[in-house]
Amino acid sequence: MNPAGHPGRPVGRRTLFRGAAGVAAALGLAVAADLGSAGPASAYGWSRTLQQGDSGSDVVELQIRVGGWAASTAQQTYVAWDGAFGPATTAAVQRFQSAYGLTADGVVGPQTQSVLNSLESSDGSTAHFDWSEFYSADGSGFSGGKVGSTEVKENVRRLMYKLEAVRKKAGNSAITINSGFRSVSHNAAVGGASNSMHVYGVAADIVVSGYTTLQTYRIAETCGFSGLEAYTHSWQHVDSRVQYPSYGSGSWWWESGVV
Repeated sequence: MNPAGHPGRPVGRRTLFRGAAGVAAALGLAVAADLGSAGPASAYGWSRTLQQGDSGSDVVELQIRVGGWAASTAQQTYVAWDGAFGPATTAAVQRFQSAYGLTADGVVGPQTQSVLNSLESSDGSTAHFDWSEFYSADGSGFSGGKVGSTEVKENVRRLMYKLEAVRKKAGNSAITINSGFRSVSHNAAVGGASNSMHVYGVAADIVVSGYTTLQTYRIAETCGFSGLEAYTHSWQHVDSRVQYPSYGSGSWWWESGVV
């Protein structure tokens, strides 16, 4: 077992179906929505067309949203959340645009921004994933992990966008989250490694409807995930450990190698 992994023990399943809605994302990277209002949600406030050579917090938000489009074939790579619109971000944008029927020019103008916003939900989650799907199964929500609940929530949000890419690449098949964030106590109770990526909110164990775990593993190899547990289980563990070096696991871990 990888020291930053987990026993892969399923905690509970619920198939995720939720329509897309415009909204705001979290932690200062998006325009804040008034979540107490019954009025329509406001989408992320893209203030300009983005293209290679640009930089800024809006580029970071873009990189989060296209992070699951890191490669077209199995490759140990990811879209850095560094705010610098370089060739890797351009290539990810082009893959995203192609998948959604847009002109794949790598330029993030109004049409692309509209599709990006369609993947938002009004509470800051994403179109096909609820925050509650990732709550620790001991009832602690996003609390009790190795980082604060606000940080966990933002980590989960970034994970959600990669899972939106998995879903799209799987023909819009529904995804069930077996295990998302785990509090330290719950992680210990299920036999998880002490430094499991689950205790930071950067990991999920998933089942893709109609797809074998092997097929899911192959899709995940293109989505910027640096942690992939072996596909021999009935779920597929995915995480983004390399993008969080401060969490203590800076090495790639694809347990089944390149498939």
